[in-house]
Amino acid sequence: MKQVLIKQGQSIVSQIPAPVVSDNGVLVKVLYSCISAGTEIIGVTESGESIMKKAMKQPEKVKKALNMLKTQGLDSVIGKIKEMDSPKVIGYSASGIVIGLGKNVLDLKIGEKVACAGAGFANHAEFIDVPRSLVMRVPESLTMDLASTVTSGGIAMQGVRRADLRLGEIVAVIGMGILGQLSAQMLKASGCKVIGIDIDERRLNIAKETSCDYVINSSTDDVIKEVEKITESYGVDATIITASANSNEVLSESFNICRRKGKVVLVGVVGNEYKRDDMYKKELDFVISTSYGPGRYDPSYEEKCIDYPYAYVRWTENRNMEAYLRLVADNKIDLKLLIEKIYEIDRVSEAYEDLRNSLNKPLIVLLKYNEEQQEVKRTIRIEGEHFKKNGKINLAIIGAGGFAKSMHLPNLKKLNDIYNIYAIMSRTGTNAKAIADQYGAKYATTDYNEILNDPKVDMVLICTRHNLHGDMSIEAMKKGKAVFVEKPMALNKEEMEKVLKTIEETKVPYMVGFNRRFSKYAREVKKYIKDRINPMIINYQMNVGCIPLDHWVHTEEGGGRIIGECCHIFDLFNYFTESKVVSISVDSINPRGKNISQRDNMVVIIKYEDGSLCTLTYTSIGNKSYPKEFCQIYCDGKIITIDDYKRINGYGVKPSNLQHKSSEKGQFEELKEFAKAMKSEGRYNIPLWQLQQASEISYLVDREVMK
Repeated sequence: MKQVLIKQGQSIVSQIPAPVVSDNGVLVKVLYSCISAGTEIIGVTESGESIMKKAMKQPEKVKKALNMLKTQGLDSVIGKIKEMDSPKVIGYSASGIVIGLGKNVLDLKIGEKVACAGAGFANHAEFIDVPRSLVMRVPESLTMDLASTVTSGGIAMQGVRRADLRLGEIVAVIGMGILGQLSAQMLKASGCKVIGIDIDERRLNIAKETSCDYVINSSTDDVIKEVEKITESYGVDATIITASANSNEVLSESFNICRRKGKVVLVGVVGNEYKRDDMYKKELDFVISTSYGPGRYDPSYEEKCIDYPYAYVRWTENRNMEAYLRLVADNKIDLKLLIEKIYEIDRVSEAYEDLRNSLNKPLIVLLKYNEEQQEVKRTIRIEGEHFKKNGKINLAIIGAGGFAKSMHLPNLKKLNDIYNIYAIMSRTGTNAKAIADQYGAKYATTDYNEILNDPKVDMVLICTRHNLHGDMSIEAMKKGKAVFVEKPMALNKEEMEKVLKTIEETKVPYMVGFNRRFSKYAREVKKYIKDRINPMIINYQMNVGCIPLDHWVHTEEGGGRIIGECCHIFDLFNYFTESKVVSISVDSINPRGKNISQRDNMVVIIKYEDGSLCTLTYTSIGNKSYPKEFCQIYCDGKIITIDDYKRINGYGVKPSNLQHKSSEKGQFEELKEFAKAMKSEGRYNIPLWQLQQASEISYLVDREVMK
């Protein structure tokens, strides 16, 4: 499909794999999309800045990169830098026809006309997958070009609602761009008197014709004096700022034109410094309007489509945008003078140039798409030469998220004498295509079935969210593919047993990404404990840091950190002891606050048949200046410690002098070992009983902690 991307200050139309409809999503064939003259032009301009300039604007990301350098090494940081400079999707408002429905979407039908919103969802693309909460039915009488402005309408409406004005009140709107024009028309329809303020005479004339009772050109007139004349020196009841400007004067001016106990609503972007006296003497209210309304930036609402109760949250973002569409359909909002240019999608560069350089910048610019029925292509072949197999393993990456990009892909590139990165599959087509281009893959796809049905794919490396691991592994094994799946193996015992049954039936190579056992450090320890006389005591500490409890790791997608991360250490205990579990004891803290989880703060004691005793202290309430992982092994008069997989120390024994600047947890080595297993006809790097035992320990511990 065609999709607009921005890179290095330019907009391009690229061929991208079309999306697969998600469980809570609606697949839409786009007819029109609306360009945001403010937000998108800023995005295009910033994409042309140097990496250094981008870094200076995002110091928090620089800090994150420096931390990554310490923990994951230079290759991961370089990968992140390249990612910053990769093409980006753009657009957040569109209209089209429903052509697919997720399994949880029951109230829409194929063929219905809809409007769609949301950055990252309602992109400038021929096909989009949008969560149901960001999809609105289009009234029968409304044309699709007008409906594509839905997102701007939602933003304007939320600003008007935040002002909470009454019939007959006077309001000033500063900034008569698209948001200002729409806000003014809504206010007029609500029975308010409206003053439009801008520096652009053409836009003021449009506002005067469509909605504003008064207009003021702030570049030629004294705004404060003009407002005093209009309001008989009282001042306006409220000011809504829809302008985009770096100046602090806009904020000061908005306070000064308000009456006592008035209100200022910030919808746009302006300088954030203000004078206390501008607000204090009048006892003004200053409020922020967040995008389309309640629900914005809440994943539970937007992505999981859990609606807020109608009686308690009357105007959610979806209901705001539905109301906007009705106003346009009923001719309460007139867009005829506002939609000034419509371009075919192939002329998108011309559209952006018009918005950037034209003296009379158009208020609303639309992109138009082919209305004819089209094939939904979810696979894109990458042009150029590709590695010939020559005995290499053709590998497909499934789920090319942060971990795959920062860890596995750089390692696979180093192992290009063994592996051929053959295909990239990602939920997001742009991500799949960008990575396929970067690593020279044969094709990019959003469709897992494309990988499964490709006889040239020898192996899948599954790096999706945890709830998909079990089913995806089973499907791949049944198709004869070797499977390397990131931990966990599965989210529960029932899923795990299905995976194990499939392994036994298919006999294909299979491994879970329990990397610690493959690290140089664990292998060095194993040299000194494999011939031990007595049982061991192993103390393992994981100082993991806090992850917000609404993060996907804690949800049904992730299964929690015990199942999703502690399984690493349970596998390491298996590797060191090579013994079956006899008993497990678990206890956790009783948090006093709701921001701390007992599942993230617990101690596990495991007794093995050989008499060994292993403890895991797992905590999110520590300090990040302390090593993340620290292991102590006591055995036969020897003590060996592993310090965050950066160094090893021995007491009563002299292990090899291993030392690294960043943590070396075995991710590189496990890939090498799996290649060996594949070439030895199904030998398993990790014994199946140990895979099962590590998983079962995690399920039991998670269950005990939650009792």
